[in-house]
Amino acid sequence: MMPDLGRYAVAVLSSYGATLALLAGLVALTLWQGRRVKRQLAEVEARQGQSQGKHDG
Repeated sequence: MMPDLGRYAVAVLSSYGATLALLAGLVALTLWQGRRVKRQLAEVEARQGQSQGKHDG
């Protein structure tokens, strides 16, 4: 159950809403950056593998 917030209900609920939106944005940004960095790392590792293969022969 939600307590009676009286005249502060709008301020409190909008603060909760803003906080949840910011947290969701941070999670989304973190996931996006993680995927991007993982893709870049895979590309670098693939290039290193190709260049090492040329030196081994």
